[in-house]
Amino acid sequence: MGFNCGIVGLPNVGKSTLFNALVETAAAEAANYPFCTIEPNIGRVAVPDRRLAVLAEIARSARIVPTSLEFVDIAGLVRGASKGEGLGNQFLAHIREVDAILHVLRCFENPDVVHVEGGIDPLRDAEIVETELMLADLESLERRLPGLEKRVRGGERESQATVALIAPVLAALREGRPARSVAGVSGTALKQLHLLTAKPLLYVCNVEEEARATGNPFSQVVARRAAEEGARAVVVSAAIEAEIAHLPAAERGAFLALLGLADSGLDRVIRAGYELLQLITFFTAGPKETRAWTIERGTRAPQAAGRIHGDFERGFIAAETISYVDYVAGGGEAGAREAGRLRVEGRDYVVEDGDVMLFRFNV
Repeated sequence: MGFNCGIVGLPNVGKSTLFNALVETAAAEAANYPFCTIEPNIGRVAVPDRRLAVLAEIARSARIVPTSLEFVDIAGLVRGASKGEGLGNQFLAHIREVDAILHVLRCFENPDVVHVEGGIDPLRDAEIVETELMLADLESLERRLPGLEKRVRGGERESQATVALIAPVLAALREGRPARSVAGVSGTALKQLHLLTAKPLLYVCNVEEEARATGNPFSQVVARRAAEEGARAVVVSAAIEAEIAHLPAAERGAFLALLGLADSGLDRVIRAGYELLQLITFFTAGPKETRAWTIERGTRAPQAAGRIHGDFERGFIAAETISYVDYVAGGGEAGAREAGRLRVEGRDYVVEDGDVMLFRFNV
């Protein structure tokens, strides 16, 4: 089970520069012209989690294995993408395959980097991309609806439920509102419609180097829009993040401190993407390794066990569980057990973020 975030935006906003920094590679060509990224580039990146090193030290683990998140660099959209302009159909298909959208907005002035719309206006850029996605969703639903209504007239109950789900979404799209804005419709229900504007959205404001820590007037406008939409916004300077990515790991902390940053913008993007997808982390810890595992919030113990191996889920008996706080306070499993902080959880247990788990199973 993998989770991925698609990096989208207009051409020349810094998508590929951000992607390159994220995966610490030059696999995605960053060039000063539209459509330099034709096929989506894919990279998996470690999710930063300070708890891993703490657990590994306590467990005296030989190695640390972080969990990861997948990022997909998708070529820039332009006006008319929903009608095929600028290779739009191909790009929209790539967006349809991701779990969440990271919308990169250009929030910096630079006369040497052309802007396809002729000037810097992140809200206009956001609306261009959102409009194209809404138009694509509108066309998709209107194309499906007649066939569904025909099956409804034939008494098919499943189609009746689908039409009832589509109705408020279609109304919202016709009013110029994305599918995710429809009240009373769960994200789980929306997923079955495979809509672009139903996907969780994070705005990534790409600012100039001087605005790396506090943002600028452009990013502040985006932050206000995100708050109004119930979305989130993160400020990064893709140019600086590219510099950091090329430094040896041991030197990055000092460089960030020199810039007055507590952590990198990329770390914030990765964590925000993780939260955007409603993901949490549980751990396994022992002498061999300490490892982080990704699951969706609300996952029960047997399904969490299945992330490690299918046999663990099929033969699940119980899960010895210690919260991260109790594991650290007890100095490890033995101390937590002695303090009565180790719990034996069954099939109905909903895993919490930070749980340190040992699964009992029998196949």
